[in-house]
Amino acid sequence: MDPIIDKIQQELRDNIDQHTKDSGQRFFKEDIKAHGVKTTTVKRISKDHFRPLKDQSKAVIFELCEKLWQTGYIEESFIACQWSFFLHKHYEPSDLDVFEKWIANYVNNWASCDTLCNHTVGEFLEMYPKSITRLKKWARSENRWMCRAAAVSLIIPARKGMFLEHVLEIAAILLPHKDDLVQKGYGWMLKVASQSHQKEIYDYVMSKRTVMPRTALRYAIEKMPRDLRSRAMERVRSNTIRGK
Repeated sequence: MDPIIDKIQQELRDNIDQHTKDSGQRFFKEDIKAHGVKTTTVKRISKDHFRPLKDQSKAVIFELCEKLWQTGYIEESFIACQWSFFLHKHYEPSDLDVFEKWIANYVNNWASCDTLCNHTVGEFLEMYPKSITRLKKWARSENRWMCRAAAVSLIIPARKGMFLEHVLEIAAILLPHKDDLVQKGYGWMLKVASQSHQKEIYDYVMSKRTVMPRTALRYAIEKMPRDLRSRAMERVRSNTIRGK
């Protein structure tokens, strides 16, 4: 293992918090590999160890990020995500290949997926919007994390009112997905998009109400006015009753 990674891992082990270690697993359905370090401490360790590296090339730092991902620990994945975002001013179109590789090969829980995609990939897409077409390929993947990534990579841009057409298209691809973490992912994407495009998202949800999973629908309408939420859920309840 690289000496830098060894130092990071040792510092993480020195900062294990037993309560964090004991309670962390309850947030995940799948087993996760975790030291048990508080998120604020992980962020501090990340910044402390990045400081001496800031003059290194992007290629060197991305290689270190990959080694952090390879450890399998969730804390190391958070550090890799933070380091890759620190480099956002130096992103190039080909970097999406690197991010896709990390999602496909190393992401194994929703927290690592969202941390990488919300910030690193989301920022990349704002810089290179033509790359959004790649998300539609991810949305058709058999890998659940690639599918969730297709949606959650648009969370921050969508919060700014960006990429509505792509938000709706990706939601349509993911609509029939059976995995609840994918449903929550695209429901969350629709929810944040509704803050700038309430009518369009509401109309979309209502047009898909007979096929949209209840989990996704609840997420999508969460920030809408009470009367719109009630109307959307009433249609769902009516359909449920008729189906009995």
